[in-house]
Amino acid sequence: MRAAVYALSAGAVVVTLLTACATAPDFKRPDPPHAERYTAEPLRIESAVNGDDLAQRMVAGEPLSRDWWRMFRSAALDDVVRRALEGNRTLAAAASTLSQAQELAAAQAGMLAPQAGMTGGVGRQKLGAQSSAAPTTPFTYFSVGATVSYALDFAGGLARSVEQQYALAEYQRRQLEAAQLVVTGSAIMQALTIASLRAQISTVEAILQRDRENLRLVREAFAAGSVSQLDIVTAQSQLAADGTLLPPLRQDLSRARHALAIVTGQPPANAALPDFDLSELTLPRQLPVSLPSELAHRRPDIMAAEAQLHAATAAVGIATANLYPQINLTASAGLQAGSPGRLFDRGSMVFGLASALTAPIFNGGTLRAEQRAALDAMNASAANYEQTVLAAFGQVADSLQALDHGAEQLAAQKLAQDAASDNVELARMSYQEGNTGVLQVLDAERLYQQARLGFVRAEAQRYMDTVQLFLALGGAGPEVSGQSGSNAHIMRIGGIHESRLQPDGSQAARQPDPE
Repeated sequence: MRAAVYALSAGAVVVTLLTACATAPDFKRPDPPHAERYTAEPLRIESAVNGDDLAQRMVAGEPLSRDWWRMFRSAALDDVVRRALEGNRTLAAAASTLSQAQELAAAQAGMLAPQAGMTGGVGRQKLGAQSSAAPTTPFTYFSVGATVSYALDFAGGLARSVEQQYALAEYQRRQLEAAQLVVTGSAIMQALTIASLRAQISTVEAILQRDRENLRLVREAFAAGSVSQLDIVTAQSQLAADGTLLPPLRQDLSRARHALAIVTGQPPANAALPDFDLSELTLPRQLPVSLPSELAHRRPDIMAAEAQLHAATAAVGIATANLYPQINLTASAGLQAGSPGRLFDRGSMVFGLASALTAPIFNGGTLRAEQRAALDAMNASAANYEQTVLAAFGQVADSLQALDHGAEQLAAQKLAQDAASDNVELARMSYQEGNTGVLQVLDAERLYQQARLGFVRAEAQRYMDTVQLFLALGGAGPEVSGQSGSNAHIMRIGGIHESRLQPDGSQAARQPDPE
């Protein structure tokens, strides 16, 4: 008993002498790059006048609503997003990965508490002649009791390992948020692609109808003897050429529908998806845009990079703690007797107290090298975090510029379409009066076709650019449930790349205590 007390006292002295030496960097949330705006030059959408049918206006400093896709005022779009969030298999996998990381963090946190257990057994033993116990012949014993052990974490290695596990769980939580953002954006972009392709198909079908009308007029003129057979062949060639535009558009439409079905977690043959129409969607006129200083706390990929930096910082603490002695305290108490019937006699009580100190003396520089490697990893994580923030700023700037030129492009396409339509009508009238040939009519039709398709694509692109902006701002997806708040005490102890979504759906650190 007295020896155990001496051992504990010695351990306390060691703790007092070495606690001040066990130091490692505490995680501090990085400050985002100082920037008051996303673009160097002023944007027209910053001062757009309300009431302009083609204008969108940026509202700086206003956060996105959590269900930002409702700004398009489409019940069909809302339903598709809901189905995607509920049925997407990638989200299901990410949710399970998050749950696993949280449980691993909770398991690691349990190591900070004393570990207690029950013991029981039967054995046969022979003591040596020099043993203090009397028997020198083999004997059988029965025992039952309890053990308690506690790792005296004066260097903070255990606390840092728990901190690291919670940071990794936070990383998985941000990864789930990023996956939700990608799935939401993919579903909306596929829906907009469907609407755009349907509008283009409708436009080409209207052009083919006008080609058939032109062919009818040429045949009537040929019957009247005012044109030659060459004019009929030319009109037929134009009709056939325009007809080749439909199959690729229909193939793209099928591909977009199939992709949307996959996003919602359904086989293409079984998914009952609506046919989206641009006329049934409302283009948001007010564009809430968070400030650059707020973006770093909104985008899931930035928050994930921050969590990785936090984990790397905690790893430095673990490597530093490994340089210092480790102290373990153990205690046991129980009953032991030579037969089961005497196990609970008063004289069968046994107990034990012990403390163990292990300290590294020589390891060939392994521990120091591991500490330096952890510092290098922390510096790499810090640089990756900064690069992620810069890339996010660039994506927002690109999206704002795209929107800024979107209205200008649409207005130019509308003027081109109106001018081409007038040119077609004048060419037809001139042809019917015999002042021009059929080639002039077909040239006018070709220009109108290009202008009409350009207008439809420009109109759809404005919707897509708006979605791209909301995605670049990090969205504000559904709340992700987790256990990140449960690591607040650990913090006190331990001191989405380019992700721009394309129309086809492809992919283009101390955690603060909860407020």
